[in-house]
Amino acid sequence: MTSDIARVALYARVSGDQQAEAGTIGSQVEALKARIAQEGLTVEEELCFIDDGYVGATLVRPALERLRDMVAAGAIDRIYVHSPDRLARKYAWQVLLVEEFQRCGVELIFLNRELGKSPEDDLLLQVQGMIAEYERAKIMERSRRGKLHAARQGKINVLSGAPYGYRYIPGSEGDGVARYEIILEEARVVQQVFAWIGQDRLSMGEVVRRLKRQGIPSRRGKNYWERTTIWGMLKNPAYQGTAAFGRTRVNGLKPPSRPHRGKPLVSKRPYARCDVPPDQWTLIPVPALVSKDLFQTVQEQLAENRKRSRQSLRGARYLLQGLLVCKHCGYAYYGKPISPAAAKHKPRRYTYYRCSGTDAYRFGGQRVCFSTQVRTDQLDQAVWQDVCSLLSNPQRVEEEFKRRLTVKPKGIEWQSIEQLQALLGKVKRGMARITDAYEDGLIEKKEFERRIKQAKGRLEKLQTQVKEQMDEETRRKELRLVIGHLQEFADHVKNGLETADWSTRRQILRTLIKQVEIDQEEIRVAYRVSPPPFVEASDNQIMQDCWRRVGGLSERARGEGQ
Repeated sequence: MTSDIARVALYARVSGDQQAEAGTIGSQVEALKARIAQEGLTVEEELCFIDDGYVGATLVRPALERLRDMVAAGAIDRIYVHSPDRLARKYAWQVLLVEEFQRCGVELIFLNRELGKSPEDDLLLQVQGMIAEYERAKIMERSRRGKLHAARQGKINVLSGAPYGYRYIPGSEGDGVARYEIILEEARVVQQVFAWIGQDRLSMGEVVRRLKRQGIPSRRGKNYWERTTIWGMLKNPAYQGTAAFGRTRVNGLKPPSRPHRGKPLVSKRPYARCDVPPDQWTLIPVPALVSKDLFQTVQEQLAENRKRSRQSLRGARYLLQGLLVCKHCGYAYYGKPISPAAAKHKPRRYTYYRCSGTDAYRFGGQRVCFSTQVRTDQLDQAVWQDVCSLLSNPQRVEEEFKRRLTVKPKGIEWQSIEQLQALLGKVKRGMARITDAYEDGLIEKKEFERRIKQAKGRLEKLQTQVKEQMDEETRRKELRLVIGHLQEFADHVKNGLETADWSTRRQILRTLIKQVEIDQEEIRVAYRVSPPPFVEASDNQIMQDCWRRVGGLSERARGEGQ
């Protein structure tokens, strides 16, 4: 039979990157070549099909695809594989490949067992494949439940590692208990980055440039920092003292619209990770590097920076650049410079703020907004006068803030966030016990569905209360911060308001103003205060003004601010 074999091939695969780097696939190839040589055959290098780092849970693998193509073309007579699970991890796919090769007249040889010698051999292969697939699923489920149980007990060892600023101490070195240990040099870098974003309100690009100018290397020793690295640092809740387990989950991989630059066409992993809502995380206490207030402020600043860029690469050219937003479409306003042709025929000293939604070229030739332009000189002057009025009499604002701190929020069951989080954990554990009881056959399906429905309703209600309570606590913290710093800030800057230059004015505006909303009829200034709108003071003065767009911005009208 050996003399009838013209060409033979071998197939080998390892699923893990660590296995691929460690060269464990070499042992498979060596064993396959030894078996081929033992039978008096040789294998050409071009017929050695190897998939390094590709999981067996998918059939879309480069080497396997080439092997199947050559089998279909009749270029191979025999294939050597170490074991069936090297072909595929799922039993159905194992059967599919075996039948495909046999249909093309190709003999398939497994090193660990014979194939197709008798019906009993085929049955044994099928049983082994099903048991292997079942055991793999059970191992993954037990691992998931075990890690989740350990995370709920606050064990650090379920985390994949320590982020920048910490060192992971395993249990073998930490008296049997794993922990995070703060690295002082890296911790100071983390605190500086959070201060730049939360307090100085810098952009991600400016943070990267400052780190490079200061010569601070990344964890991998590079002399530059990627923006994605800074983004991951700022979004990691471990820095506020609560590391999160279960921040992502595995989903099926969607087919890409086009190949990614510098990456293979076929992904090594048939899945993708997606973010999990924060209310589904399991929090584990760790040493904090920044305060919770600063961490929350950074998250709000990141969200704001993501909506609109505060200044372009050309630098700040307009006083309100990055603060203007269209009330109608939500897009930002930008300063429109005077074109040379327009300046030649109609000279003028002012420019306009223009809504981005009115630019048809940005949206495939169709504009999404029809808001009119606003003169920069009039809008700049009106907003600056409103800020000066606010800073000249901060006592009125302070009284309003104090009044809000004494108001109990409506529609919220007044419980602490810690109590609500404890109730959430209790409900989740109850749902897990109900599920386990149903799997063990202790309760019927109808009773299981009824209990689960009640538990889900309770869970949704608690999650809503937690969100509302966290929002309310955030508002109250902001008000306390404003009360503590408003008078000091006003005393510091009010003496120089009249003579402030352009850069100083822009810095003050960026510090106090959250955004300026431009509508068809009015323009509203929203300061960095998130509670309900300003109301009229006792002297019938409006604490936050807006202007009607009638004949420019000269006519000022009373109205509610944001």
